[in-house]
This record gives sequence, structure tokens and C-alpha cells, in this order.
Amino acid sequence: MKWLFKQIALAHLSKDNTGMPLAVAPEKYRKSGLTPDQALAIRLRIRAALEQDKIYRNNELGLGELASYIQQDRYKVSEVINTYYAKNFYALLNSYRIEEAKSLLVTHPLLSVKAIMYEVGFNSKNSFYMAFKKATGHCPNDFRNIASYEYQPGMA
Repeated sequence: MKWLFKQIALAHLSKDNTGMPLAVAPEKYRKSGLTPDQALAIRLRIRAALEQDKIYRNNELGLGELASYIQQDRYKVSEVINTYYAKNFYALLNSYRIEEAKSLLVTHPLLSVKAIMYEVGFNSKNSFYMAFKKATGHCPNDFRNIASYEYQPGMA
């Protein structure tokens, strides 16, 4: 039963957000020795650290700190992120930060964009705006205005 669960979880976690299988591991990881079971365990720990513990809010978080937090080798963590998330560490980190920023912009309209930027872990207004615009196609203020216009409570 445990084996079956691992196989189902590995099949699910080896797909991207669209449900499509991820590409075969890049050439540089062909001899890494990382087993599918190890990769699954690391991926589950990364996901828990980011989604449950929200460690991306730490503006000094780096790959080494994440690896230490989940008690794994930094090179294996990097390989899992690059292979299974098809992103580098900072792109993964920014995706979590931007998702929370989008939520805060909509649910806390009186909170300043700058306060939200710091809350989700960005240090720089420029890097926040660039990452936000890349992910959404809008700057944070425009995103907030569009989102508030689209959802008007009591309007039919």
C-alpha cells in the first residue's frame, strides 16, 4: 500500500500545473544519483516549507537556507526545483511571493503596495514590480484596481 501511494504521488508530482509530465531531467543531472523516492521526499518538504510554513516571506531566504530548513543537501534541492518545478530557485520563490501579493492586494485594499511587498518577502520595489508584472501582465496598483472592479459585492 505504501508503495502504491508513493507511485501515485510521484506520478502526480512529476507533472506541471497543466497536468503534463515534466521533461526528462536535464543532462547535467543524469549522473546525480537522486532517486525518484528521494526527489519525491524533497519535493514534498519544499512544498510544505513554502505552502504551510510560508518561508518565502523571509527576505533573506536563499537556496542554502531552504536546504537547511528542510534538512536536505543543497544540490539535491536545486536539482529537484530545476527538474520537477521546471524553474530555478528564485523563480519558484517569486511565484509564491506573487501569489500571496495578489491575494493581499485584493483582500486588503487599504494596505499599501509597499507594505505588501515587504510582507511577502521582497526587498526591492523594482524587483517586486518587475516580477509582479511578469507574472500578471499588470503593475500591482493596476491589478488591485482591475480586481476590485471585477468583484463588486452586491452587484449582479
